[in-house]
Amino acid sequence: MKQIFAGLLACLILICSLSACGTETQPSAASASPAENTKRLSIVCTNFPEYDFVRQIVGDKADVTMLLKPGAESHTFEPTPKDIITIQNSDLFLYVGGDSDAWVNGILDSMDQSKMHIFKLMDCVDLVQEELVAGMQPEAAEKNAPADDKLEIDEHVWASPANDIKIGKKSSETICTLDGADKETFQKNTTAYLSALQKLDDEFRDVVDHAKRKEIIVGDRFPLRYFCEEFGLRYYAAFPGCSTNTEADASTVAFLIDKVKQDQIPVVFHIELSNGQMCNSICEATGAKSELLNAVHNVSDSDFKAGITYIDLMEHNVEVLKEALN
Repeated sequence: MKQIFAGLLACLILICSLSACGTETQPSAASASPAENTKRLSIVCTNFPEYDFVRQIVGDKADVTMLLKPGAESHTFEPTPKDIITIQNSDLFLYVGGDSDAWVNGILDSMDQSKMHIFKLMDCVDLVQEELVAGMQPEAAEKNAPADDKLEIDEHVWASPANDIKIGKKSSETICTLDGADKETFQKNTTAYLSALQKLDDEFRDVVDHAKRKEIIVGDRFPLRYFCEEFGLRYYAAFPGCSTNTEADASTVAFLIDKVKQDQIPVVFHIELSNGQMCNSICEATGAKSELLNAVHNVSDSDFKAGITYIDLMEHNVEVLKEALN
């Protein structure tokens, strides 16, 4: 559906491109030499993680736009005609590259990419598949599908600070090639940010190394596989990370309730922008505490306006994880 939508919007791009024919174009920031580059970079990001990574690197030296509106669901995002024009006019476009970004390829194929740079987060790290662990409810369309067709690559690569360090390094290198005049500032900002991400990684490792248990339960979707893989945690959850399900069947809820009781789990998690109803139901049945575990797909409008960062959200995760594992 997203690919069909992108195809229809491609017509708009063609019209916009034709309307520019016959006009003289100025050299872009990408084509100008670093010494000649005086134009502020225009950087466009699809969702919050890459938006926050980029703004930590560029500070106030570039114009950074996030297409996903604060508080919106990232998995169902569809670009508007204005969004497409914003992408086309950018110097650098960053996107994740998973199923949620299925619309991207069709749009990019319809654009003149000679004056823009494309950065795909999923190209920066080693990828893993989503998985169906015990008790997890699959998508309705997947229940009778062949095993090889049921699971997709997990797109939530930002969930691991170690991955974010790789993404930060590579995105910084790209940005520095586009704006040589501010390269020193970008490199200084990158060094500071990578240090903060390493500190965050160390904090998580310390929590896990000194924990009584290595298991978490999420009464929600589970977009945190990279996180659990990195820190050696077992998990049980209601749905895979990109699931469109919002209500679990009785067997899934019963499994998670039994698991909380059997393993004496003190905290059950839900993710951001979720109604938390399933998590609350599990907690009511078990006496466990309900807590937010940020998957950092997006932030609320108030948090966005307050300038909350990826590291702020993950520092919250450090504290609630400490409680859940002890």
